This record gives sequence, C-alpha cells and structure tokens, in this order.
Amino acid sequence: MWRWLHPYAKSEATFALNQKLLPWFLIPGLVLTIVGVIWGLAYAPPDYQQGESYRIIFVHVPSAIWSMGFYVSMAIAGLIALVWQIRTAELALLAIAPVGAVLTFISLFTGAVWGQPMWGTWWVWDARLTSQLILLFLYLGVMALYVAFEDERAGGKAASILALVGVINIPIIHYSVYWWNTLHQQSTITKVITRFESPSIAPEMLWPLLVNIFAMMALAGALVIMRLNNELLRREVHRPWAQAILNQEKKENQNAV
Repeated sequence: MWRWLHPYAKSEATFALNQKLLPWFLIPGLVLTIVGVIWGLAYAPPDYQQGESYRIIFVHVPSAIWSMGFYVSMAIAGLIALVWQIRTAELALLAIAPVGAVLTFISLFTGAVWGQPMWGTWWVWDARLTSQLILLFLYLGVMALYVAFEDERAGGKAASILALVGVINIPIIHYSVYWWNTLHQQSTITKVITRFESPSIAPEMLWPLLVNIFAMMALAGALVIMRLNNELLRREVHRPWAQAILNQEKKENQNAV
C-alpha cells in the first residue's frame, strides 16, 4: 500500500516531483492572492456590527486554518520519517516548520489587531488564543530540536517525535471554542464545510474569504516546495544530479546577464 513512497526516498526523485508541482502552487497562489485581497478589501461590503475592521478576517482566518493544516502535514512527514526511515521526509518536516510558524504568528498578530477594537484588549488568556500560542511554540520547538543535535538523523528523529506529540494540540485549538466559554467566536467556515449548514456570513463576504483561504494554502505550499528543494540541493550538492542542476542554473544566470 505504501510502496508509492519508496521512490521518493531518493532526493533526486523528490526534487523532480517538486519541480513539477511548484508552478501548480505558485501561479494559482499569486493569482488568487491578488484576486482575494482586492475582492475582500475593496469590494466586500462592510459588516453591520464591526464595520470595516472585520476585513482583517481575509488574512486572519486563512492563516489560522493553515497554521493547523501545515502542522498536521509536518506531523505526517515526521511519521513517515520515523516508520519508513525516509530521510527526505525529515527534510520535508524541516521545510514545513518555518512556514507553519510564520502562519501561526500571522494568525496571532492579526487576531490581536482584530481583538483590540472588538474585545477591548490586545490579548487575553483565552483557550483558543493560548492553544494557538502553544502551536507557535511547537513549531519553534521542532526547528530548535532539529538543529540541537550534532547528528542530523538524531535531530530529525527527535523533531519528528515532537511533531507527532504536538498533534494533540490541533483538536484542542479547534474545539476550544466549543469546550470552554471563550471570547473567540465559533468557526463559521467549519460549519459550512463539515456540517453543510447555512453560513452565518453573507455570500459577498464568504466568497472572497474562501478565495483567500485557497490562496494562502497555495502560496504557503509553494514556499514549502522551494524550501525543500533548496535543502535537497544543499544536502546533496556532491551528487552528480545536484551538480548538473546547479551548473544549469549558473549558465542560465550568466546568459540572463
């Protein structure tokens, strides 16, 4: 069942796959970001209660969703690295962690900016906010643990274990608004997607929000792919296939000049 993973234990195969996938993430991500930002900031109507300040959701909600989504992806990479001993999975974990950390920071920052006018405070030790802050620490912990060992494989194994253990925080983040009495409202998007309920947000606001959600997924995915490719080249620079790619890029840069 898992034999399809085996070819990608080779760095060259993973790099080749990434080169094919990159345009499918980067180009739609850029286009959707431009469309989503303009649509959300310029054409979506103001909220009847929050006025113009609600527009920060077009950044806050996508970053919050994918901060969790990319952590799950990182944990899956860690699981593959531990169970099947695939080194490229460890490098994928290392590529995802900084991107996920940035998404988490953006969600916390935009949440604070949104919360100040809405709740009258920049920060409160709310269950949702606190668990999201823990997510940021988990991302930072995975990165720190990876480089804490002189042996890269030992560091990769330790980081993978931490990533797997930290998965328990993901359902806590999601269900915190249902389990505890929090300032943070329940998720409108989740109700629409998982329960097929009628959205409590107007379609004029919902559609640009969905566009921005997919835009951030594609852009963040493109960044992960580029980081992974750079890491593969750095680790395999002595290999003939990596030397060939680097020489080709060097020639292209010289011709461009």
